[in-house]
Amino acid sequence: MSLLTVRDLRVVIDGLHILHGVELDVAATGVTALLGRNGAGKTTTVRAVMGLVPRTGTVTFDGADITGLPTHQVVRRGIGYAPEDRGVFAQLSVAENLRLAERDPDPAYDLVFELFPELKQRHRQAAGTLSGGQQQMVAIARTLLNGNRLVIADEPTKGLAPKIVTEVADVLARAAESVPVLLVEQNLALVRRIAGRCAVLADGRTAHQGDARALLADEDAARRLLGVGSHQPETTAPEGSSR
Repeated sequence: MSLLTVRDLRVVIDGLHILHGVELDVAATGVTALLGRNGAGKTTTVRAVMGLVPRTGTVTFDGADITGLPTHQVVRRGIGYAPEDRGVFAQLSVAENLRLAERDPDPAYDLVFELFPELKQRHRQAAGTLSGGQQQMVAIARTLLNGNRLVIADEPTKGLAPKIVTEVADVLARAAESVPVLLVEQNLALVRRIAGRCAVLADGRTAHQGDARALLADEDAARRLLGVGSHQPETTAPEGSSR
């Protein structure tokens, strides 16, 4: 069954048509990956789901239509969002960044510090002085504090060193045991490892939905839909990538 269903999602920004009728089904368990080449509309899709950009179409979450809701009400419905730029408050400490995200009367700090023991050790450190990987941990940790029913993680391994990519993948896999995850990701080895289903966008439209491993096992389909071979190593990271 789908927890999140998107139908005919369209986004126009400053007269430019970004999405042209995206269809997306996010499973109620595990990890669903949102894939596509750069510029395909992945980030715009998740921002539209969160109500951060004007959209038309239908977004249904756990059977309720949330298309017209503002972002704060979407969040209150139980969708946590870790944006592509991580969105940490650089001048505030790790503890203050987490405290600002608290919504439930009993935030799940036990879970957060079990998954991210390093954040407990660095709770007094300014978030702006953390490495890229540590800032990503803060971004994901904030989504797990409030008993959310869905976590959206947009490019969580972008720019990270290979060792940290593996650590973030481990955390996402463990988090997905208790809360479903919609993962926007370019690292296909990581997707193959932790995702059950996937959707592929191309030019603002849905080009494919189905089993993630089946798609990535098909070299021709992966190359046609994603523009790269499916056997991309998980350790691949761009030059200048950060910890």
